[in-house]
Amino acid sequence: MEHSRVYDVVVIGAGTGGCSTALFAARQGLKVCIVDVKKESDIGRKVCGDAIGKHHFDNLGLPYPWDAIINEVKGMRVHSPNRSTVFEIVGEGVSGFMLRRHRFGQNLLREALNRGVELYDSTRALKPILDGGAVVGVIGERGGVRVEFKGRVTVDASGVIAVLRRNIPEELLPERFVKPEDIQVAYREVRTIGEGYDEYSYGDIYLSRAYAPGGYAWIFPRSDGTVNVGVGIQCKRGYPNPRTLLYKFLDSVRCVGDTVIDSGGGLVPTRRPLVSLVADGFMLVGDSACQVNPIHGGGIGPSMYAGKLAAEAIVEAYDRGLFTAEGLWSYNVRYMRSYGAKQAALDILRRFLQDISDEDIDYGMSARLLSEDDILKASMYGTLKVKTLEKVKRFIRGSGRLKLLLRLRRISVAMNEVRRLYERFPRNIGEFRRWLYEARSILP
Repeated sequence: MEHSRVYDVVVIGAGTGGCSTALFAARQGLKVCIVDVKKESDIGRKVCGDAIGKHHFDNLGLPYPWDAIINEVKGMRVHSPNRSTVFEIVGEGVSGFMLRRHRFGQNLLREALNRGVELYDSTRALKPILDGGAVVGVIGERGGVRVEFKGRVTVDASGVIAVLRRNIPEELLPERFVKPEDIQVAYREVRTIGEGYDEYSYGDIYLSRAYAPGGYAWIFPRSDGTVNVGVGIQCKRGYPNPRTLLYKFLDSVRCVGDTVIDSGGGLVPTRRPLVSLVADGFMLVGDSACQVNPIHGGGIGPSMYAGKLAAEAIVEAYDRGLFTAEGLWSYNVRYMRSYGAKQAALDILRRFLQDISDEDIDYGMSARLLSEDDILKASMYGTLKVKTLEKVKRFIRGSGRLKLLLRLRRISVAMNEVRRLYERFPRNIGEFRRWLYEARSILP
């Protein structure tokens, strides 16, 4: 084994979450390294929808990455299963950009390296290094040689595989594994746009159990003459291969050409965040922390936001000289009380949508049991709030499916209850066990 490399912060994974954590920590003068299994030139290549909301850059105080932007998108169109109803959702939270994903990832990496971050590419993280119940680094393998990377704080940003999280002792984290039904299996292709198609300002989302059970199909057109098209389905035994479902879906649309430029599949953890994102000397960021939006699966913006919060907590830990879970706890508090609260509420809505039939969705959309504004507010804030008079009107419209309407009402109440629970996430680690007991009593 080679000699140990010693850093303030060791980040596993050079995705958007890992690079953001490294960048923001290095900006504060910390010595940081990133370890990634990919070679440097491949960092940033990832199967996803390639879309991100403008508000993420605004909230982080970052400039728009114009050289990595293909075109702007002002909103999303959501199609009912029978396609008789289309919701046009426009506003903050859905307006944004279609990205050149590889270039965007490379730019983020380059910015981190320019701040002094060191990169160990083509290096596989194997397992955490433990000392007295604390994580003090990671053992990796590079070119057939094992290497130790030591750090005061080790960040698992390795994606859905969560190579470190799955291999640390049970007593360090109260939640280490993700249920299969909380994961989406996705397959997407970048194709040429069909002849005559020139609408680039909207992305299209299609709901149907016929080709996207427990998820949705999407068409995100790009002004460079290509389209990002894919299917994400709930990871359940017996469901068809998403590639097969995508081709079934493509047979029903006309705006997608036959030439495939790129293709691939992946896994996305679409659920609320893990109940704690820190342990002694250890943090979780991005997909390894389950930080994607449970409804649409978007994870670029949330992972960058989490990276910034993680870096801030690391700097505070250095100021205190305390690298335990208690010293890093502010990351938990800030994330859970903000984006985590929205995520937890949307996880309730996600489970509801995965459980109802296409006929119920068709009826609910046609009767406007939820309006475009309701969906936008739910996406942005994790709440379903309607005025009393509007509730009466919707009751009349929804009387044909009273059980559906009443269930939607219960979901609305549950979402608000869960959101309030996460907004009360304990500032003191000593109160966490009581909060966790309450969370487990009301969450599925």
